[in-house]
This record gives sequence, C-alpha cells and structure tokens, in this order.
Amino acid sequence: MSTLTPGDELAALYPVLAGLPDAARRRLGNHARRITVPAGTALFDERQACQGFPFVLAGSIRVIKAAPSGRELPLYRVAPGETCIISSACLLGHAAYNARGVTETDTTLLLLPDTDFQSLLAEPAFRDFVFQLFSERIADLMQLIEEVAFRKLDQRLAALLLGKGQRLHTTHQQLADELGSVREIVSRLLKGFAEQGLVALSREQIEIRDAAGLRRVAAG
Repeated sequence: MSTLTPGDELAALYPVLAGLPDAARRRLGNHARRITVPAGTALFDERQACQGFPFVLAGSIRVIKAAPSGRELPLYRVAPGETCIISSACLLGHAAYNARGVTETDTTLLLLPDTDFQSLLAEPAFRDFVFQLFSERIADLMQLIEEVAFRKLDQRLAALLLGKGQRLHTTHQQLADELGSVREIVSRLLKGFAEQGLVALSREQIEIRDAAGLRRVAAG
C-alpha cells in the first residue's frame, strides 16, 4: 500500500479529474492510497465500515448481496473508469456496507479517504460525476429487479448464454452465481436445453448449437 500521485493512467480513466482545481488534484494525489489485491479478495463485506471511495485502475470488482442461506445475487460489476455506488452511499450516509465486494481478477485501485471524498463533493465536476454514476447504477438495478421478479429462470439463463459467445468456458456454479440461483437448478435447465438441441454440454464448457432457439426461450 503506497501513496500515488494520479498521473496519465488515472486521468485517462477518470476524465472528471481534469476538471478539478489544482488544489483538489493535489489533495487527491497526496491522500489516495494505491492498493493491489489478487483475484478472489473480499474488499468489503456487509456491516463493515466504509474505508473510502475507490477509483479502479485495473481488474474488476463483483458486488453481490448474500442471503443467510448462502445464495448470492450479483448486483453489478465495477470496472476501470467506474466506481462503486454502495461505497458512495455508505460515505454519503455515514453507514456500513450492505453488500459484499469481491475482486474477480487481480485488481488495482486508488482508495480516497472519507474526509477527502467529502471535500471533493464541493467541486461541481466531481459531484456531477458521483450522481451521474448513481443514475446509471440505479437504472441497472431496476432492470435486475425486473428480471428477477418477472422473468422465469430459463429465460434469464438463455439470455445469459447468448451474451457470452458461441463457446462458453464456465461452470454451472458460475452461471448460477450470475443468476442468483443454485447450481442444481441451473444444471437441470441446461440439461433440458441440451435435450432440445439448443446447447451441447461438456466439462466446464457449453457450446451454443441453436442461438435462434435460445432467443425464443429468452423472449418467453
């Protein structure tokens, strides 16, 4: 963990920073901490205090909501150039996390402490960036709620398969995690797809055989 002065890499990923006054950019550079963690690291968990505002430079973070039963519902991913609205909400509301964030790949980020985040909110460019992010993420979450509430799991699974290319290198558990379901149900649905000639199944691999048929399933 070390202090990093934001350079070309950070400015290219977060152009909003170029609109900040010199003093604000210097404060960010002096106080933000550079953190690099391996894939599978839990960056935050429910009921933990928020440690700061993250700028992701490389890698990705998967934000999920976990049930007591162990089932998980993916909420969104944070890629380079984006940030985490749950972290923002916790800082704005002085509240603990209500979800979990886990790195999907080796991830590097800059973590801006709470006091510096609050100071940057006084800058219109940064404040607009934060609230634009809220708007985009809320739209994504509303779509997720609609899918979970109104679309059958076989429709959601078919749509998920269509978005990953002709040959998928994945496990049934990984698909279940993305759908917020359990492996046994996803495996049963995949077997049904295979019996209909829509897909071919092999170890950690799924081949799309009938994309048009899957689109019909996805459409209901």
